[in-house]
Amino acid sequence: MKVIIFCGGKGTRLREETEFKPKPMVEIGGKPIMWHIMSRYARYGFKEFVLPLGYRGEVIKQYFHDYTIRNSDFTIDLASGNAAIHNPGDRLDWKVTLCDTGEETEKGARIKRAAAHLDDGPFMAAYGDGVADIDIDELLRFHKSRGTIGTFTGVRMPSRFGTVSTDEKGNIASWEEKPLLNQFTNCGFFVFEHEFLDYLSTDEHCDLEKAPLERLAREGQLSMYRHNGFWQCMDTLRDYMLLNELWDRGNVPWMKFSGK
Repeated sequence: MKVIIFCGGKGTRLREETEFKPKPMVEIGGKPIMWHIMSRYARYGFKEFVLPLGYRGEVIKQYFHDYTIRNSDFTIDLASGNAAIHNPGDRLDWKVTLCDTGEETEKGARIKRAAAHLDDGPFMAAYGDGVADIDIDELLRFHKSRGTIGTFTGVRMPSRFGTVSTDEKGNIASWEEKPLLNQFTNCGFFVFEHEFLDYLSTDEHCDLEKAPLERLAREGQLSMYRHNGFWQCMDTLRDYMLLNELWDRGNVPWMKFSGK
């Protein structure tokens, strides 16, 4: 089963890092956040990726084209251009397909434009700016058990502010700093049957979260897998700093693997 990683957005709220590179290339611990997401799938045996490129897609192309050289010692013959690799470092057995899908294209159209690189069966997809300790096998088992065309992963929304409960006299009944709300938000990590492609178009305005998923929901063909573990997006500079602080402390839940 192939995995689409959305990587065409501009990341305007993280302009400090995205002025010269796409958001999925912003690093955690010296590796792009896209690499961390792909590593999660690879640990469960899913190592074929399709990357629909957009904003500064050439940066992502260059990264994967030079991956072996970047992570190895080598000798290069400048006359022939041939390179001999010495002590290869981070060698990966992934297959990565990179395809240009337009700089202004929405996510639904990106899937449709990249459809030629998918197989005939189901496929997975994930946002390129969020990490989680999600169990991919459990997600797939849930999707198959529901029998729907699509499944997305939901996480409980964290409050931006602390909450305080009082009685009528103003006495404090409880104080909770930034609690999790009893509402869920879509954090990505999708599974789709192949027929979902019929819900999409190549029109650049075809946004995944609007008409396509709304239609699936109306037709009873959309399920939500509840993830109660770790999830963190990289939407702002504050998020970027938080994820790198976790990495520096060795507290990296999205890299932990159950081994099931």
